[in-house]
Amino acid sequence: MDGAALLKAEKKLPPYLAKVLVYDLLFGKGLKCGGRWKVLVLKHRARLQAELARLKVHRKVSCNEDLLAPAEGVIQAPQVPRYVRVNTLKTCKDDVVDYFKRQGYSYLGRAARMEELSSLSGKQFLLDPHLPELLVFPPQTDFHENRLYVAGHIILQDKASCLPAFLLSPPSGSHVIDACAAPGNKTSHVAAILKNKGQIFAFDLDPNRLATMSTMLVRAGASCCELANQDFLTVDPSDPKYSHVTYILLDPSCSGSGMVKRLPAEEGAPSSERLRALARFQRKALTHALRFPALQRLAYSTCSVQQEENEDVVWDVLQEHGTAFRLVNLLPSWPQRGLATFPGAECCLRACPAATLTNGFFVAVLERQQECNSQDSSSSLPAEADVDSGAERSQNGEGRGPHAARKKRRKKSQCVK
Repeated sequence: MDGAALLKAEKKLPPYLAKVLVYDLLFGKGLKCGGRWKVLVLKHRARLQAELARLKVHRKVSCNEDLLAPAEGVIQAPQVPRYVRVNTLKTCKDDVVDYFKRQGYSYLGRAARMEELSSLSGKQFLLDPHLPELLVFPPQTDFHENRLYVAGHIILQDKASCLPAFLLSPPSGSHVIDACAAPGNKTSHVAAILKNKGQIFAFDLDPNRLATMSTMLVRAGASCCELANQDFLTVDPSDPKYSHVTYILLDPSCSGSGMVKRLPAEEGAPSSERLRALARFQRKALTHALRFPALQRLAYSTCSVQQEENEDVVWDVLQEHGTAFRLVNLLPSWPQRGLATFPGAECCLRACPAATLTNGFFVAVLERQQECNSQDSSSSLPAEADVDSGAERSQNGEGRGPHAARKKRRKKSQCVK
């Protein structure tokens, strides 16, 4: 695009839209959109195609696929498996496994170690060792044309992105807020955990993304969601409508620095100015979420690897709220923990391609602190065995997610001061 001077010539064309249109024109199945944007880009088709040809000559390749090979000055991201979440609102894990077997895939059972996920090849697939409805296929496996995906029976979602809803784990019938909801994968995951019983209030500022999300939720069969084109920061916690909201999923705008992609070496990390602006918004959003009076449990997540957006935000807000909320110790066997920047940061989870075979990600779960002698199960820290065996118990019909153990066992509150 730079060589063709597209953005200089068409100053009204948003850069993010330009990237999508140029990709569809040069590498996809052609421009699907109509109207002025299509006409505008087609005006530059000859120059864009000439720039693509020049790039292939410079890289000494003959076809577009060969452009994916590593080039000088480019960081090659590690290969991440293809993760497929079974949408339990429409089907079950066993039926999906049987379907893929009939399609010629070889099912290897549940992985015992994360290392097994990196050794998949051909048409092999596994059940993830942590999430009970997540299937794992070799990298580059494409299911976008698969009829299970088209019908909403499976969701193509990175494993790290599945963690917030899984760790929030609201019981069926709960009222939940998804504060920054689009594009809706996490919302549909929460709906599946709720079994469509209860209520999800989903907010997003972008009307176009919200419209896309609405279509996605219909395809997924998520019927318990109420979507609002509204800034979450303007939602009134004292509104009686939200008086029964006990769970909140907060995945605010972030730098996206954890997303697996090929980056020119000079691009590097986001600027300190942008990080400060994002962190200010993230602190506001987290502080606002904790003001909902009935809130018991909140999952905060980003697809960023920056400390400023993750541990620093969580610690600042925890200090502001004193002992009202505390961190929950998540999946103690998870290989990558929060950076040791404050006491208890190891309760948080981090993810990255090298350590967890996922996109870069961060998750922290906060629970409302009960009184020291309280036996209320919502204040119990899950024990390692309870959390790590949650996936296995779910397969056996004994509950799902990290809350399942609470039905059988109550522990005295443990606090991160």
